[in-house]
Amino acid sequence: MGRKIQAELTNMCMVCRGDQVLVQRRSPEHGWSGITFPGGHVEPGESVTQSVVREVFEETGLRLRHPRLCGVKNWIEDDGSRYIVFLYKCDEFSGELRSSEEGEVFWADRDGLPGMNLSSGMEETFRVFFEEELSELCYCREDPENDWRIVLE
Repeated sequence: MGRKIQAELTNMCMVCRGDQVLVQRRSPEHGWSGITFPGGHVEPGESVTQSVVREVFEETGLRLRHPRLCGVKNWIEDDGSRYIVFLYKCDEFSGELRSSEEGEVFWADRDGLPGMNLSSGMEETFRVFFEEELSELCYCREDPENDWRIVLE
């Protein structure tokens, strides 16, 4: 068995402004809905950091400066490929906030996040963003018939 597997590379960024974070209310027609952080796919030929800068600009109008990798979220799809989300934090940016077809974006108090209508998986994803001792969130299961097990490390 080889060591190479197919992987889908994506990103997500928590943009901070004091005690507030930038959130996106995802439109249901994009596959999943609820409150999340902006982000998207890594395109061929770009670095992961370049992809998060591009995605945040496309979805919010803000240009990030010096985003910092803070963790990874991942799982194995039913076809055996791995889905990887590189998690970033950033508190340096410029531009004017604007929503996109991906969903409405707005500033929210960090402490108010748990009470919002969150996208699936965001509650445990917040832990990687907010708890310095954590750097990975993995959804694991022995086979497709089993329920997902959440592993935070």
